[in-house]
Amino acid sequence: MNSQLPRKALIAMTSHSAPFYPDGRVNGVFYTEVSHPYQALTKAGFEVDLASETGTFVIDTYSLDQQFLNAEDTVVLKAPEHPFSQLLSKGVRKASDLKAGEYGLFFSSAGFASVYDYPGAKDLQAVAEDVWERGGIVAAVCHGGAIFPGVKDPKTGKSIIAGKDVTGFSTEGDKLAGVLDRIHGDGVKTTEESAVNAGAHYIAPPVPFDAFSITSGRIVTGANPASAHITIVAAIEAFEKA
Repeated sequence: MNSQLPRKALIAMTSHSAPFYPDGRVNGVFYTEVSHPYQALTKAGFEVDLASETGTFVIDTYSLDQQFLNAEDTVVLKAPEHPFSQLLSKGVRKASDLKAGEYGLFFSSAGFASVYDYPGAKDLQAVAEDVWERGGIVAAVCHGGAIFPGVKDPKTGKSIIAGKDVTGFSTEGDKLAGVLDRIHGDGVKTTEESAVNAGAHYIAPPVPFDAFSITSGRIVTGANPASAHITIVAAIEAFEKA
């Protein structure tokens, strides 16, 4: 590990939320795509901050469905005194208030909402760029990869994923989830489309909703909610090697 990298991680969160689903429910942060990375990072000895572009967020209630939660998730969700619950309730920071040089690992969590605000989340992108420039790890899961086109390598002026193998929630996955027409109707690119436009080599998961992760140097990406844990584990492994 680069001894100059702080053992401190930032988990980015989407600040977007609006009516999105056919039943009128709003989109927002996918709960386990924050909680699973937090648990793995803290167990690995990292200090962890949470931040969104605006300092605000909404949990996507769809992500609280039992099909997405394991036993530990359910316990934490029902325990307001748990450190993660406390951080989520009172400690989510505004990205512009973060200081350069604080983090050695940047992890972009997601939710369908991410494709709406991450492309323009300049302050979150600046944190990711700072981590990248200092030799740290930049990771994303699911729709979190929507942030990558705006995260530039100062040496090339291109996205840090240009020429890299990456995964993320596929366009086919959006179609199967019944939201592709809504995303395109709003004039927004899917995660897969934005990765390709940024010059990356996008690799779809063999099965749209099964766990799948790719490490490409200091870029680590995961395909979907089921991939949050394996993606952060791979990011921690990459950090140890950085």
